Order: sequence, then structure tokens, then C-alpha cells
Amino acid sequence: MVPTTPDTQEDPPVLYTAYEWQQRLTAPARTTSALTARALEALPAPLAGLPGPRRLRAACRVLAEARPTHVRPEWGIDAVDVDGRSAEVVVEPVLSTPFADVLHFGKPDVAGQPQVLVVGPISGHFATLLRPTVRTLLADHDVYVVDWHNARDVPLAAGRFGLDEYVDHVLAAMRHLGRDTHVLAVCQPAPLVLAAVAVMAAAGDPAQPRSLTLIAGPIDTRVNPNRVNAGAGRHPIERYERLLTTTVPARHAGAGRRVYPGVTQLTAFMSMNPRRHVRAHLQMYRSMVAGDEAAAATTRAFYEEYGAVMDVPAEFYLETLQRVFMEHDLPRGVFTWRGQPVDPAAITDTALLTVEGAQDDLCSPGQTEAAHALCTGIPAERHHHHLQQGAGHYGVFAGARWEAEIYPVVRSFVAANEDAPVAAHAR
Repeated sequence: MVPTTPDTQEDPPVLYTAYEWQQRLTAPARTTSALTARALEALPAPLAGLPGPRRLRAACRVLAEARPTHVRPEWGIDAVDVDGRSAEVVVEPVLSTPFADVLHFGKPDVAGQPQVLVVGPISGHFATLLRPTVRTLLADHDVYVVDWHNARDVPLAAGRFGLDEYVDHVLAAMRHLGRDTHVLAVCQPAPLVLAAVAVMAAAGDPAQPRSLTLIAGPIDTRVNPNRVNAGAGRHPIERYERLLTTTVPARHAGAGRRVYPGVTQLTAFMSMNPRRHVRAHLQMYRSMVAGDEAAAATTRAFYEEYGAVMDVPAEFYLETLQRVFMEHDLPRGVFTWRGQPVDPAAITDTALLTVEGAQDDLCSPGQTEAAHALCTGIPAERHHHHLQQGAGHYGVFAGARWEAEIYPVVRSFVAANEDAPVAAHAR
């Protein structure tokens, strides 16, 4: 989640309506562009291959696809390679609430793999953004994923959803899966998942996970602060609430719920490096003109996923901003869950791995590693940190470096702690 700076005086109820009207007003241009591209594709071969039609067709396709959506992407993982053979993957929920499903990516023909629970962020994108992470993990692990729901589709009667409720969901998932679980948290949920494990440790809960991997998460944003962290404290929390949250309109199932619109977060992400996104679209255009559909498809698939946005419960957005990015509750030792103090030092039986990207401009190096200084109860030999050179924020959980250099570290860490001894109070 990027702490967006409220630099507009827009009336909050207008946020949602303005976005949807913008989508409606630009729909004719997108539709016309899509139809034009199809017509150009249908031209006879000699004409379709001319430079002019190729350029126009490519431009029309780029324009037709350049828009955010609220459509949940499919996971699209039907099979994975396991020990050199294709294994069928069946996805089904094993635990459900109005706010999330815990999905099991089961492989009916594979048994005996370590059990991994993946917890992703509620930051304006669907959990499918972690598809590359999940697909890679499935080769060697029995994978479960917390799949968060779009807040605009959650009825108001389901109640609030803030940091306490997020921790509740993580606790429920870990207790459902039991002790033989390795938890992997990506990005924003790192401090909350660490807090959940600490809650379990303090209670001597037998379902404490065997290991915890935190990837590029804001444990302590006072360490090596970046412009995202600087922006978080620029205004009082009341201003963020007034200018960046809005009410879901009556036409949606979550009518009346206050949310931080996903499209606002998407805009914040893209505004951090607009040149990169412009370059990516220009390269996609050039690839299509050159007839390199494989290269264009890769970029298109990324932006289809990147542009699929979900709304965030307003209380979760505001509490994350205030307690994680502005007041640093966990590293200062004042974080609470349901009024109960949370102390990561209580963790003794869960091994800890932190992973960071050396070029991460959203979560700077050192901010995730800070978890080790908080978890003083874990034996030194069960602390591990990996700093990946050449990787930015998304590169630590997707792409070539994730697969070739980071995943082997995670896989080895999980394997090393699969049969680790458990203290008496956790048995």
C-alpha cells in the first residue's frame, strides 16, 4: 500500500462517481479503438502487413486496453511441473468469511510436500498479483492463499475491517491449517502477520507456524526512509480520511461501506514512476508493430493484472497508514491486537526469514530486516536474511530473480524447518 498524498480538495462522495463517469465517457473511444483494430486485422494479407495499418492497429489496441477494471482475474493455474511431470492443480476454498477465502491449491496426485500459507496485501490489487509467487511455490509445496475480497462487494452488515480484523483472519487461517505450516507474507501484511504469530506465541498456541518468511514488508519504515515514507506523515490522518476515502454507491453489494478506492491506489503506484509505465506501453506498441506478439503479450498480461483493482476498507487503509507508516507501533513496542499488547519477542518456536530487494523503492532495504531485532526469542541460528541485488519491489516475488535466486533461498529455508524441534509449551 502506497501512502497517497491528498493533494486535491475533491469532495469525497464525488471520488467514486467521478471515476465511474470517467469510465463511461471514455468507453466509446475504447470500443471504437477495439473495433478498428479488429477491422484492420481482417484486412487481406498484403494490406494488413503495410506499415500504416500495422501502426494504426497497434495504437488502437493499446488505447482499447488502457483502463483499470474491477474484474477479478482468474488464477489460471491448472497444472504445474512437479519433479519433471505435470501435476493437476485444483483450487477450492477451505475457509471463508465475507472478507476473504483461504484457497487451497491442491494437487490430488502429489503428497508429502511442506504446507505453505501465502498472505498477500490488501493494497488495491487482487491476490492474483501473487500468481507468479504461487505458481513457483507449487512445484515443491502444498500451497494455501488468503484471497481477499473487494470491499465494495462486502455488505455493510458484515461489519468493519481494520487491522484487528486482518490479524483475526490470519490467526483463523493458521489455526485451521495447524502446526505443520510455513507462512509467507508478501509486502504490506508483514507487520500484521508477524503480530499474529506473536499473539499465538504468547498464548502458547499449538498452531504456531514452523517458519515465517517476510518479503519486502514495512516492519519499520523509520529505517532507510524513502519518499513513500516521507509522504505518509505529511498530513494529519483526518485529512487522508476526508479526501481519500469515499462511500460505495447503492448499485454495489457493499453500498454504504467507506472505502479507499482501488483506482486511487493504482494512480499512486503509477505516479511514482510514470516514465517506466509510458516506456512499457511504447515498447508494447513497437512490439505489436514489429509483429512480436509474444513480447507484447507479456506486457499486456502484466498491465491487465496491474489494472485490476479492488477497493480497500477505509478503516484498514487509515489504520495501516497511521499505525504502520506514521506512528510505527510495532517497532516502538506499542502495537496492540484487540487491546492486547503484542510482543514479537514472545516468538521462540518459529524460524524467521526476511527477504528484501536492493533496488526496492516502495519498501527500502532494512525495513523488513528490522523484524529480526524485534524477535529476540528466536534462537540466532533460526534467523535468516536475504538481500537480493538487482531486484525492485515486484522483483522479489515475481520474475527471473524471484525464480532463480530468491525462491531457492525460501525453499531451502522451509525445508530446513520442516522437522525443526518444537518447544514443550507448543506441543
